[in-house]
Amino acid sequence: MSEIPYFITLEEALEICNQTQIHTTIERVDLDESHGRILATDLPSLVNDPPFDNSSMDGYAMRFEDTQDAPSTLEIIGTIQAAGQSDNLVVGQGQAVRIMTGAPMPKGADSILQIELTSSDGKTVTLQQPSMKHFVRKKGENLEEGQISLYSGTHLTPSKVGLCATMGHKSVAVVKKLKVAIISTGDELKQPGEKLNHGEIYESNSFGLAGLIKWLGHEPIRMHSVGDSLEGLRNVLNEASETCDLILTSGGVSMGEWDLVRKIMEEEGDVHFWRIKIRPGSPPLFGVWNNTPLFGLPGNPVSSHVVFRMLVAPWIRNTTQATGPTEQRAVAKLATKVKSSEDCLTFRRVSIEVTNKGLIAHQKIHQGSGNIASMALSDALVMLQPGQQYSIGDLVDIIFF
Repeated sequence: MSEIPYFITLEEALEICNQTQIHTTIERVDLDESHGRILATDLPSLVNDPPFDNSSMDGYAMRFEDTQDAPSTLEIIGTIQAAGQSDNLVVGQGQAVRIMTGAPMPKGADSILQIELTSSDGKTVTLQQPSMKHFVRKKGENLEEGQISLYSGTHLTPSKVGLCATMGHKSVAVVKKLKVAIISTGDELKQPGEKLNHGEIYESNSFGLAGLIKWLGHEPIRMHSVGDSLEGLRNVLNEASETCDLILTSGGVSMGEWDLVRKIMEEEGDVHFWRIKIRPGSPPLFGVWNNTPLFGLPGNPVSSHVVFRMLVAPWIRNTTQATGPTEQRAVAKLATKVKSSEDCLTFRRVSIEVTNKGLIAHQKIHQGSGNIASMALSDALVMLQPGQQYSIGDLVDIIFF
């Protein structure tokens, strides 16, 4: 045990974890299947956007110089209704063309006036004010052909998938999803819906951890819970290492006699560190089982959730070279007292009030590490530095869920 880094800082733990990497592969998927995935290559636009000068308004297209002495009256020489229309209209002096939003600008025209600022008898149009050049969307003003707008590592949100389509891509290269085994341990665990006997509780960690894995764009594999048996734990770890890229265990990593994950990793696996200076969540370990990276997370649900967000998620992003998704960070003012720790980075669950003077953090719920409601019913984590005292009115760093 003396050779294993013990009770280290979060930064030290991340540095150790990042020395162990997973080999990732690339696959190509249709855009419909790309939501939430991690882009594997830089993505250039295949087209100009817009592909031609077009109108941003329903109105009339004309020469700007003909409209300066408003009100003015121009001859209507035609109509352009749709983006695909290819009329060979040429706007000359004193002329205008009826045009719809998105339709291509006719030759000779360089400005637009929206229809509500005009009146027409069908043959002529009278303008109430000068026309506007900025209502013309210029070819390539959003994207130029060959321009890279999305880079390798990008988390493909709905708007970014829409951008892929705008750039002309039917499919994209993405990082193949990591398969992440999730193993909960303990004789006391029952699945939700089963009858509880005295001393038993419902297993919940695997459900929350599975959601976090999906949030990162990967595939959770919820394996069956394991009782307090070294043989049973060994069997499921072997199965996980053969079928998955990463193993997450929940429970069994503290200092008790029945903390079997720590015991089996020390005796048969390869432990890279044990315990980190954060609260809640100080007992985790990281190591390798049969060449597969393994995070041993605490059994308390708040602790496992915090450790995942602060340790596992950054490591997964690093090993897949992903730039997102990440937790949003901000600064808030404390409205209630919060308790820090002398030697650990401490996370308290808070509700956030948005005011015209900034964000206000309220600690409203009991902070026990077994109280998952304190995560589910709060908005953010307040990050409290070791050994620092905090008072009402102090500014603190927060991490939104």
